[in-house]
Amino acid sequence: MFFQATFWFALAFLFAAVEIEIEGKYGWAERTPTWYRTTGIAARIYGLVMGGKPLTGYHLWMFLLSVMIFHIPFASGVEWSWQAEFTALSIYFAWAPLWDFLWFVLNPHWGLKNFKRDRVWWHAKSWWVLGFFPLDYLVGWFISIVFATASTRLEQSQNMVPMDHLCLLGGFLACTFVTVLIIAPWYHKWYQWMLRKDDRDKTHIFHIRNSP
Repeated sequence: MFFQATFWFALAFLFAAVEIEIEGKYGWAERTPTWYRTTGIAARIYGLVMGGKPLTGYHLWMFLLSVMIFHIPFASGVEWSWQAEFTALSIYFAWAPLWDFLWFVLNPHWGLKNFKRDRVWWHAKSWWVLGFFPLDYLVGWFISIVFATASTRLEQSQNMVPMDHLCLLGGFLACTFVTVLIIAPWYHKWYQWMLRKDDRDKTHIFHIRNSP
């Protein structure tokens, strides 16, 4: 279980780091060259499920990419079943809030000091648990426990509570604690150090104009 927790945590770390490189300090693809939608049936359903957040092309494809990753075992020889599907979804719904939170922890422009409802506009419409984190995170983990419980029942296990899944959540919390205290400060320094110079002027970049 330790390996499983650290593996999925590392994946969340990588996803958060990639998004930081793409978005910088402008969260929820605010200034990313992608389409934005708040109107229309799809966008309204998405906003309802996601706490009022806009639907963007960036998040649509990132969402589908992350879901596909959790289904790779089924394309690699693991036999599909409802029990296996529920297990995959239970891990995904525990992993997704972790991915989102690590974006704030690792982003030098944000950090925990700026992780507040009045500063994070895309989480502003969500309820915050004791003012510390959006209710979305807690809902995600609750859904993950529901799927894990359903998987345990289909497996006909005698355990009423999915202990392996609870250990996974505990592993996520432990890895997050270490990241906040040790890894994030180092990452912030490394990020700023890498930005000290830019070699784009040495790459001979040229642009081809489209014909009118």
